[in-house]
Amino acid sequence: MEQMEHRQTIESDTKPKKSALREMLESVVIAVLLAAIIRLFILEPFYIPSGSMEPTLMIGDRIIVSKVTYLLRDPEPGDIVVFKYPLDPSRNFVKRIVAVGGETIEIRDSVLYINGEPRPENYLPQGLKFQDYGPQTVPEGHYFMMGDNRNNSDDSRVWGFLDKDLIVGNAEVIYWPLNRLGLAK
Repeated sequence: MEQMEHRQTIESDTKPKKSALREMLESVVIAVLLAAIIRLFILEPFYIPSGSMEPTLMIGDRIIVSKVTYLLRDPEPGDIVVFKYPLDPSRNFVKRIVAVGGETIEIRDSVLYINGEPRPENYLPQGLKFQDYGPQTVPEGHYFMMGDNRNNSDDSRVWGFLDKDLIVGNAEVIYWPLNRLGLAK
């Protein structure tokens, strides 16, 4: 037993010590790899370039999007989602899910109806008026997306239903500017 401990001591004493530079480089490489993994698979920051989600998300807001939320549950009405724009998948859009596959959507007199029942939308500004639409039934595996700024939003009323495969993730937090820090709801 003593001989084994002595051998381990000799082996550890004979290993060359890493230079401070090498240790720093290894730390940087590990940090970069971890950041890349987090950004690719877990969380990603996004910038809001337009007013289509005002007043919920303002031009210039920066948000954190969870890429794992929808691995744990299905997207639901009310979720704010970042997705690949169906007409140009190189662009990302952010909108709110208002209906899911199998539901029938209709807008009459600026009221959203799902399956003939009015759906409360407390996130919209009071008195907002917007055009009638539908009725349309959302195909399974698809979503009907709308911006909160209904009169200035390029959404499902324009380009149709969103395929689930185009979803990037769920908007979780507004982190910039600091005076708007909070949950994205």
